[in-house]
Amino acid sequence: MIFKSKFPNIKIPQIGIYQYVTSNPSKIPDDKVIYVDGTTDKSYTFGEVKHESKKFAAGLQDKLEFKHGDVLAIFSPSQVDYPIVLLGTIAAGGKVTTVNPKYESTESSHQLIDSNASVLIVYPEILEVAIEASIKAKIPTSRVLLFGDKEINGYLPYCSIIIDEREIEPIHYFPEEAKSTTAYLLYSSGTTGVGKGIELTHTNITVNLAQQICADCELGPQSIIMGVTEFCHSYALIDVLHATLIRGTTTIVHPSFSVKTFCESIQKYKINRIYVIPSIILEMVNDPLAQQFDLSSVDMILSTTAPLSDKLERKFYEVYKIPILQTYGLTETSLVLQQPDTTKNAVQGFSGILVPNMKAKILSEDGRELGYNEPGELWIHGPNIMKGYLNNKEDTDSAFDIDGFFYTGDIVSIDKQGIFFIIE
Repeated sequence: MIFKSKFPNIKIPQIGIYQYVTSNPSKIPDDKVIYVDGTTDKSYTFGEVKHESKKFAAGLQDKLEFKHGDVLAIFSPSQVDYPIVLLGTIAAGGKVTTVNPKYESTESSHQLIDSNASVLIVYPEILEVAIEASIKAKIPTSRVLLFGDKEINGYLPYCSIIIDEREIEPIHYFPEEAKSTTAYLLYSSGTTGVGKGIELTHTNITVNLAQQICADCELGPQSIIMGVTEFCHSYALIDVLHATLIRGTTTIVHPSFSVKTFCESIQKYKINRIYVIPSIILEMVNDPLAQQFDLSSVDMILSTTAPLSDKLERKFYEVYKIPILQTYGLTETSLVLQQPDTTKNAVQGFSGILVPNMKAKILSEDGRELGYNEPGELWIHGPNIMKGYLNNKEDTDSAFDIDGFFYTGDIVSIDKQGIFFIIE
């Protein structure tokens, strides 16, 4: 039995990522502040994001001879300059691989080599690890550049390649090109071996943003949000960094998390929506310092990457009276299930409905298609699902069935109202 989204199908964007996220459907002015560093107050307006990213793209082409299809690696925690480098690379026609800032040289060098990265932009505090990884990956010193504005031991800041005010015209993609062209190479955690490169296309990203807007239409230019998860992961990369631009919200960015800075930012900027992982909810419950701040501006917290226990969720609500919305997805799929409401009345564990343009089937261990209220393995199909695993045809082929459904590895059931329940 095939289950379809309760939402009507939406029109799939027919353009590349850069054109889509800067299309400005909300008609915000160029002087609207988009990204703010929650520690230093450094900020970028909508106009500055466009200008600086296109100047960075020109610098890549002019100084580093960066070509269409080349790969740039970002090795950094989330911070306010991250979108400039990422979107500038996309504007230049390149691909971006995002390296987890917690990686040591062995893990990071594997990613650099496997992705065939030719340029590395690194956060100064992790330069030592980056140098070791770049040597293993044979990336020349001249192509290892720093965030910030200071030279360190001969390594130059990326702003040094922006030699003038030239801005490129971002690469344009026709519909079929957007559908087939890889934009991001995100790597799995590698729990069963080395991390696998997950190829996400321009259409994978743009359609997932459109799905999110349809499923959650409350955010807009009036909203102030904060993401305290790493941009290197698909959750923050799509739901925070990209969604900020297309929705026209203002996003407060922090390179690291602490209860104090987290709460200070909420109080200072009057943040409305926060994107977290369950461990942050746990810290908020256990640290009495958090209760000393005014968090009343927050109307919703969104949690993902792992299930949030009912007990912890109830405890958090008892203390802060802030509802938590959970979503379900994988790096290979981005957002798949969105909780239908925030009341949580009588619902145990995570439940949600398919986002638009998606369908699913539930299979038994012996491959039979199951129906309502029959737990089984979740297989999903939609335009937001990855192109495949980089350099790994065998794993790509085994991840999809003959009809193009992707195997999630999770056990679920669905009721007759179309609500999926994640069992394990």
